[in-house]
Amino acid sequence: MKQFTSVHDIQNVEALIADGIALKNNPYQYKELGAEKTLGLVFFNSSLRTRLSTQKAAHHLGMQVIVLNVGTDGWALELQDGAVMNGASVEHIKDAAAVMGLYCDIIGVRNFPTLRDRDADYAEDLQKQFIQHCKVPFVSLESATLHPLQSLADMMTIAENATKKKPKIVLTWAPHVKPLPQAVPNSFAEWALRCGHDLTITHPGGYDLKESFTKGAIIEHDQDKALKNADFVYVKNWSSYDDYGNTIGGHDDWMVNAEKMALTNNAFAMHCLPVRRNVVMTDAVLDSNRSLVLAQATNRVFAAQIVLQKMLESNF
Repeated sequence: MKQFTSVHDIQNVEALIADGIALKNNPYQYKELGAEKTLGLVFFNSSLRTRLSTQKAAHHLGMQVIVLNVGTDGWALELQDGAVMNGASVEHIKDAAAVMGLYCDIIGVRNFPTLRDRDADYAEDLQKQFIQHCKVPFVSLESATLHPLQSLADMMTIAENATKKKPKIVLTWAPHVKPLPQAVPNSFAEWALRCGHDLTITHPGGYDLKESFTKGAIIEHDQDKALKNADFVYVKNWSSYDDYGNTIGGHDDWMVNAEKMALTNNAFAMHCLPVRRNVVMTDAVLDSNRSLVLAQATNRVFAAQIVLQKMLESNF
């Protein structure tokens, strides 16, 4: 594996999920694999679980970790090819990514969308330029459109808790205080469908995701109807794709509470965190014994670890 940016970089998703789960029995079993190797983590945006879990995963593999917070530690980067750099940008990504590739054996990058220019965000230019110029294996720590490490952890969590071969999974929109990216729901839908799950996506009108990520899912605008007989309920807010980056307003009644969960088949509740309690989901749901949010967070370590392990095994 040379890059990990989406489910399409994986040949056998079921095997990767199983291997990730197996690591939990002995996290340090491959601690010599990453000896004398360096992982560079580049953050253009804030992070808690991604930052800590990926560092922990590298530690399990014996790797050294260098962390760069671009907003505070690095120069402002220019992305435009052929740019006359007489403005705010100090360093071109060609040079920055190339230098990082000299110092690091694997590089991971986290960046969010602007939510202003859909074409630019969905072009993933920053990620593509890093991959092109760093010349080393590349891990997406979340991009403008996808969050594959989160989705791998989610699929591991579902695999560990499912009681039937094809559980009904509902991805439900929920309200939020500000517009959020589509990366997590895009990615979750893509991975769930690749795993062959029975996926229903429910949201108010105007919040359809890009069809290339959701083709094969059932789309339902009646949340109560969608939740009936669900085995897993994945709760997430996202802003509009069609009216890009905007929110329509209202829909506070889409918050997931105990009454909505009672419509399900005693479903497990999932969320990637961070979560606005009592806005997106109630305390009663998040703190119940059917909540998997901490199990998902635990699996973030082993999702990152199995990806790094496969890169170390195939590239060095």
